[in-house]
Amino acid sequence: MRSAALLLVLPLGLMACVPEPVAPAPDPAPMEDACGASALQGLVGQSAKKLETMRFAKTVRIIRPGMAVTMDYSAERLNIEVNAAEVITRVSCG
Repeated sequence: MRSAALLLVLPLGLMACVPEPVAPAPDPAPMEDACGASALQGLVGQSAKKLETMRFAKTVRIIRPGMAVTMDYSAERLNIEVNAAEVITRVSCG
């Protein structure tokens, strides 16, 4: 009788050890380029003067050496980093 009860209870105990299925994490890729930086990578290496002739649909922050910038992150804000020689060194979202 005891062994029969153990056989009935044992599968229930083993079921408690099976992990629940975990939903996959959402794909961050759509927000990764919300500002359109990937389409503007051709600006890297060009003169910052080029920016004077361009129009942007989203907020743009041009960052120069020694310039104070806020540390807040905005996925839709385009950051364009320019070095001391006024050459564009990086285009990214943030």
